[in-house]
Amino acid sequence: MNTICESFESVAVSTRMRLARNFADFPFPGRLMRDAHAEEQAQEIERLVSASLAKVDSFTLYEIRNLSDERANLLVERNLISRDLLRHRPIASALVSDDQIISIMLNEEDHVREQYFMQGFDLAKAYERIMGLDDVISESIPFAYDEELGYLTACPTNLGTGLRASVMLFLPALSRRGVLARRLLPALTSKGLTVRGAMGEGSGAEGDLFQVSNERTLGVSEEEILSFVEQAIASVVEMELLERARMKAEGGVTLKDRVSRAHGILTHCCVLDEHEFVRRVADLKLGLALGYFQDDEPEDRAQDWTEEHMWELDELAVAMRPAGINRLNGALLTKEAQDIYRAEYVGKAVLGMRLELV
Repeated sequence: MNTICESFESVAVSTRMRLARNFADFPFPGRLMRDAHAEEQAQEIERLVSASLAKVDSFTLYEIRNLSDERANLLVERNLISRDLLRHRPIASALVSDDQIISIMLNEEDHVREQYFMQGFDLAKAYERIMGLDDVISESIPFAYDEELGYLTACPTNLGTGLRASVMLFLPALSRRGVLARRLLPALTSKGLTVRGAMGEGSGAEGDLFQVSNERTLGVSEEEILSFVEQAIASVVEMELLERARMKAEGGVTLKDRVSRAHGILTHCCVLDEHEFVRRVADLKLGLALGYFQDDEPEDRAQDWTEEHMWELDELAVAMRPAGINRLNGALLTKEAQDIYRAEYVGKAVLGMRLELV
């Protein structure tokens, strides 16, 4: 393949749907932390939610107070829990489905943060799945709800629906050519959308990955939020694909060399720190998207081939974070030892993809 991949999902990497909820019969987590019976009430919330979820799927309960720092960091790296959850360690816990596409955080900022993750772009499917979970939980425990305000949350920005629809976007062309900062970010912000880095609130945009989500939850319906976000994402994807075409046309041998160097470093280096790894993977994904690598697939499979390799690289990027490396190694490593481990592991993985530069 030597043509640009124009598939929607070469830009829209993944979808996350999140609901914020609180229970009517318990103090909100901020107040619960100061309660003399905080741990007892937190355990009762765990029991009630666990019993509800057992009706629909198999979940593992992680009580944050009993987790090692390394295990907690692994869950954070996989976006299954937030850093904020760790700050409520005495009362916090999480329920994670066996396939790790559902995560329910308990007693973070709110009693419940329900999250559903999926590869690719499908807001309707993600919403349907998360609402199914929400209905099951609400059958057993009444949520805090006001007829005028909607669902009550600790932070006013989550009042109303409590719904956050997020899409992870790979935007190398818009980002590197300055369009993102100059035009797109101000436009998205003015329309009521929030743009964050790959690890969520407060994180930088490493690897040309950006999370785009709705900011407003009050005074709008869930259907309006989904429609609004879907239209915005479609516009951004179209802009990115157009900018990739311009980038390839103008980049010449310099751009191709950058992609080639990324492939060479990832497959043959001996030491690879996390920041360089993320940069080089982004270059390699860009090369795949621009059609710089050859494949033996039939023409009608070319886009699937590209998407599959881009997703492989995304999964590799998650696995090669510090806690992920320690888990694969079976023991804690120093930063220097992690960089050596990462180089060897990534080299084998990328060579196994058999990417041939055109």
